Amino acid sequence: MVIGSLRILVEIPGNNNLKGKRRVIKSLIERIRNKYNVSVSEIDNLDKHQLATLGIAFVSNSAKMADKVLNQIVDFVEAYGEVSLLDYMIEIF
Repeated sequence: MVIGSLRILVEIPGNNNLKGKRRVIKSLIERIRNKYNVSVSEIDNLDKHQLATLGIAFVSNSAKMADKVLNQIVDFVEAYGEVSLLDYMIEIF
């Protein structure tokens, strides 16, 4: 069994309240879950209006497959119009 984890830091430009942040992040999380069948949660920067850190986990029988899916998620987040990708880290266990 192989576990891939992805930590993503995103910025929500122009956002000035937690309600707006919650709307954007909830939508992004649902899209990632539905498209890639992974576990996703907001794990840090909970009280900051323009920053969010997402934790994503993927279980596979192949390290190559886990890396491929997590990199596809990074590309998806980069292309997502409502957030800017600031940083990410992929780990395979």
